[in-house]
Amino acid sequence: MSIAAYIKVIGRGKEGARSLGVGESRDLFEQVLDHKVTDLEIGAFCLAMRIKGESTEELDGFVQASHARCLDLSAAAAAAPKGIVVLPSYNGARKLPNLTALLATELARQGLGVLVHGPARDPGRVTTAQVFEAAGMPLVNNADALAAAWRSGQAAFMNMADLCPPMDKLLAVRWTIGLRTPAHSVAKLLDPFAARPPSGVKSIRVVNHTHPEYAIAMAAFLQHVQANAMLMRGTEGEPVADARRQPKCDVFLSGTRVDELCLAPEEGVLTSLPELPASHSAADTANYIAAILSGQQAMPSAIQAQANALVQALARIAAPAAGMGAGLPA
Repeated sequence: MSIAAYIKVIGRGKEGARSLGVGESRDLFEQVLDHKVTDLEIGAFCLAMRIKGESTEELDGFVQASHARCLDLSAAAAAAPKGIVVLPSYNGARKLPNLTALLATELARQGLGVLVHGPARDPGRVTTAQVFEAAGMPLVNNADALAAAWRSGQAAFMNMADLCPPMDKLLAVRWTIGLRTPAHSVAKLLDPFAARPPSGVKSIRVVNHTHPEYAIAMAAFLQHVQANAMLMRGTEGEPVADARRQPKCDVFLSGTRVDELCLAPEEGVLTSLPELPASHSAADTANYIAAILSGQQAMPSAIQAQANALVQALARIAAPAAGMGAGLPA
């Protein structure tokens, strides 16, 4: 098979290229994920999309193809009766401590099932997987292990190599061409429970961005697919609030932005800073999380506010008859 016809459409530069429809995009991405095309075609596709940027319909098709190849985790959902939060973690820490594991732990303490997915390692960065490992938190590779972690009241991390092996291989193309690819955008949108929603169980994903144009593109996608999600500017690209300053967090339920659940960004000059780890290493970050859990240090208010907003959003999803906010579809 060949994707040359698709590359001809998307590869004419930022001004000359046009976008594909949902069906075309899914077909294209299925061929790429299943490696039914040559490495040269995959590289051409990645570079063409990097220059053009993904449309809403293209993201929809790409995510559909990826969800269809994700490990079926629906059997674990019964272990999370209050709902599930999915935290895609794909950037890691470069300068600041990676506190995605802290957010995950706080959500688990409030009774939610939390799945963090991402890479195990990233050269030059501290991944969430490394923080989980240093903190002795569960690293799982199947639905049974995930359910066991949730039953014990813990958040769990799953390597993308286990969750969706074809996507993991496509993410690795970055190390060959030297640039992030569409796989990175798609991975940040994956919620395997939204793809196979178990009866009576609801999930919400945290989608983060690092550049303003991606905030617009991601919001359009979440509205288009009627997703339950929190959209925010990530801390160095991680799906956790900056411990130093509350970022803007927009909450979407069934694709509709719910004003009363959104968090406004903190403005002005900071008058105080929370105490943070001595370094951004996995060991120091794990020790910092342990100190917060033991009450020796205070939870950063921005992370607490993010966790509370996610808990409230899931409660709203799980109990629609209890009264929904203005503008939220019934």
